[in-house]
Amino acid sequence: MELTIKTKYLRNGLCVIGEEIPFVRSASIGIWVKNGSVDENRSNNGISHFVEHMMFKGTKKRTARALADEMSEMGGRINAFTSKEYMCYYAHTLDTHLEDALDVLSDMLLHSQYKEDAIEKEKSIILEEINMVEDSPEDITHHLLVSNTWRDDPLGLRVIGTRENVQSFKKQEIVDYISSYYIPQNIVISITGKFEFDQICDCIEEKFISLGGNTKPIERVAHTTYQKTFSTKEKDIEQVHMLLGFPTISYDSKDIYYLSILNTLFGGGMNSRLFQSIREELGLAYSIYSFSDTYKTTGLLNIYAATHPSQVEDVVVNTFEEINKLIKDGLSEKEIYKTKEQLKSNIIIGFENMNSRMSNYGKTMLMLGKIKTQDEMIEGINSVDKNRLIHFAQQVFNYEQMSVALVGRLNEFNVERIESLCRD
Repeated sequence: MELTIKTKYLRNGLCVIGEEIPFVRSASIGIWVKNGSVDENRSNNGISHFVEHMMFKGTKKRTARALADEMSEMGGRINAFTSKEYMCYYAHTLDTHLEDALDVLSDMLLHSQYKEDAIEKEKSIILEEINMVEDSPEDITHHLLVSNTWRDDPLGLRVIGTRENVQSFKKQEIVDYISSYYIPQNIVISITGKFEFDQICDCIEEKFISLGGNTKPIERVAHTTYQKTFSTKEKDIEQVHMLLGFPTISYDSKDIYYLSILNTLFGGGMNSRLFQSIREELGLAYSIYSFSDTYKTTGLLNIYAATHPSQVEDVVVNTFEEINKLIKDGLSEKEIYKTKEQLKSNIIIGFENMNSRMSNYGKTMLMLGKIKTQDEMIEGINSVDKNRLIHFAQQVFNYEQMSVALVGRLNEFNVERIESLCRD
C-alpha cells in the first residue's frame, strides 16, 4: 500500500503535515517550534528550555495534575524536548483519542498560565536538572568543547542554561519570549498514524486559529565562526573523559550522507574501526565512539573516549593511527557496502515507528522547508561514492582544525604531552 504525505497551510499560516496509515491503531502528533538556545544570548540562556517546562504547569482549564491525568486516562503518552535549534511537544495515543490529545497539546501551548509560584518551583527542578548534567562527565566534556569552539556564537550556549539565568527568570520575560517565537510561521504540526487528514486539519484550525503574532521572519546568524581550542577541566572522577572535535558540514549539505557513512564506519558502532581497535584489540577504553553534531550553519565530527589516566596518551596515539590509516589506505568496497546496509536498515526499521515518522517529517519541514522521505534518504546513502568518501574523510580529519576537551584528574596524566601530540 502506497502512503501519501499531505501538507496544508492553515489560514493563519500554520503548516500541517500528515501521513495517513490506516492499518495501525495509533497516531503520533508533534508540534515543532523553531526555537532553541541558538535564539538566546548569555543573559537569557536557558529560557527556551524553561518555557518547555512551564507548558506542563497548568492552563486556564487544566491543572498540571489534570494534564498528566487526562493523558494517562486515554492511555497516551505526552512529552517535550528542547534542542539548540528547535523544540517539540508531542503525544502518542490510540487513534480514537487523537483529537483529545490535540486538545491537551493546544491548551498547553496557547493557554498556559505561567503562575509565579509555579515558576519559582520549576526553578528548583531545573537547578536539579543542571546538577544531574554536571554529574555526567560525558555532558561536561561535550559542553566544554562546543562552548569554546563556538564561544562567540549562540551555538556554544548550553540548552539547559546557567544557574544564574534560571534563578532570574520572571513571568513577563517568559510571556514576551513566547510571543516572539510561538507564531504560526515558526511552527509545523506533524501527524502520522490512523486518522483522516482533512478532519484533523479542521480540528487543528479550530484549536489554533487564535495563534497569531509577529509575522516578521525570525532571523538567525547565517554563519558560525569555529575556533580551534584545547580545553581542560579538573574533576575528581576515576576516568579521564576526552573529546576530539573536527569541524564539518551543516545538516543541509549535499554531503550529509558522506558524513553519516564516515561516522558510522569509523566509530559509530561495535563493528566500527575505532571500537574494534581501541577497545577490542588493545583494551584501552571501555567507552569509545564517534558521533556528529550538525546544525544549520556548521557541524562537528566528534570522537569520545573514557579511560584510565595512565592510558590517555595511548588512546590518543592509537586513535590518530586509526585516522591516519583511513586517510592513507582508504576504504574497501565491502566496508562501505556493509555500512550502507547498516544505515539503510536503521532508517527502514525506524520508519516502522509512528513517533519516528512523525519526527522526521516535522523536523525536516521545520528546518529544511521540505520533507525528507525514507526513499530519499536511502537513495542518498546508495549514491555515496568510494573515492569521494575517502576525499571527504581527508577533508574532515584535519588535525590543524581539531579541538580537544579533557575532563578528569589533570594531575594524574601529562596534559602538556597530550596537547603536544594534538598540536603536532
